[in-house]
Amino acid sequence: MEFYDRLKSQLDQFHTWPSQYVFKFIVPAERQEELLSLLPPGQIEQKLSSTGKYVSITLKAMVSDSEQVIAVYQRAGQIQGIVSL
Repeated sequence: MEFYDRLKSQLDQFHTWPSQYVFKFIVPAERQEELLSLLPPGQIEQKLSSTGKYVSITLKAMVSDSEQVIAVYQRAGQIQGIVSL
């Protein structure tokens, strides 16, 4: 929980809410739809790795506050093999 407290503090320090936020993830290709289903609405860019095993997903979304950002990262963190950037 300490990690998320520190993240919240940093987010609130550098962002004015509501704000557009850029989420970046790398996820195993077979978990792509699982991740997409839990992301908030926004502009999504996807790029398949050269081996086809992973997908890079970038989401630009309007969020209301740091708690919403953290909630997305916490839900995404439940996906096996995901890397949050």
